[in-house]
Amino acid sequence: MTAAASPIVTFYRLIDTLRPPERADRSGLGSLPTRAFRYCDAVTSAAGFGWHVYPAMDFSLLWDGAQLWWHCEGLDDWSPLGAAQFPHFAERFDAAAPAEVRRYSPPFLTALQEPGVVQLWSGLAARTAPGWSLLVRPLANLPRHPGYEPYEGVIETDRWFGPLFTNLRLTRTDTPIRFHANEPILQVQPIPQVAYADAVLNGAGLVAGLAGFSAGDWADYHRDIVAPNQDPAHQPGHYAAEARRRRRGGGCPHRAATMAAQAVGAGLRER
Repeated sequence: MTAAASPIVTFYRLIDTLRPPERADRSGLGSLPTRAFRYCDAVTSAAGFGWHVYPAMDFSLLWDGAQLWWHCEGLDDWSPLGAAQFPHFAERFDAAAPAEVRRYSPPFLTALQEPGVVQLWSGLAARTAPGWSLLVRPLANLPRHPGYEPYEGVIETDRWFGPLFTNLRLTRTDTPIRFHANEPILQVQPIPQVAYADAVLNGAGLVAGLAGFSAGDWADYHRDIVAPNQDPAHQPGHYAAEARRRRRGGGCPHRAATMAAQAVGAGLRER
């Protein structure tokens, strides 16, 4: 099975002018320190995990502490935000949709009942392979925007097909917050549903103290921590190099998720 023949995720672009999702950049869009990029695989793997998602257009939001306002090109002035369609999208949606779906185009922006919280539609929908979900979250290992904070959400897109939304909590009042169509706003990551199953999350093990370390634990600690520090020829980045070698070995992502689910099922049967 290959990723090309059976992708983990398929994005659907509903707004034609939207910049498509792009593989997340392991350098944090060039913002990571050079030493971290070269030697810290943990940081670069997190930064490169998933896809960057872009706003559908340039626009601005403003919250005065009571009312939310928005503005984009074509509006003469700030407009109070209730629910706003992407410009001219409703007509294009109805022209393409079958009769029973018309008039149900998703809004681009919606002011929620919580103070200062806005629901933003990405302009996308998505489907995932069976057993996979999408984690919608802020950009990994990039500084947060000072004007808003995205909420994180897990969507089971293998069984629910609809607009890919996120919620933003505005953190500044009386200050325009600008969004740009060529600057990513979200990171979308595929996760197997078994990873957040109760059987997994409620079943974490714990070694309560150093006395509980096995001989194997101490041997692994020596291999990974002590030996490299005692080796005069040791070069930084050994872990990163080993991780890259493992990734090059590859393997079917569907198979990995299936094996994990089988392991959880076996653990439940043993209880």
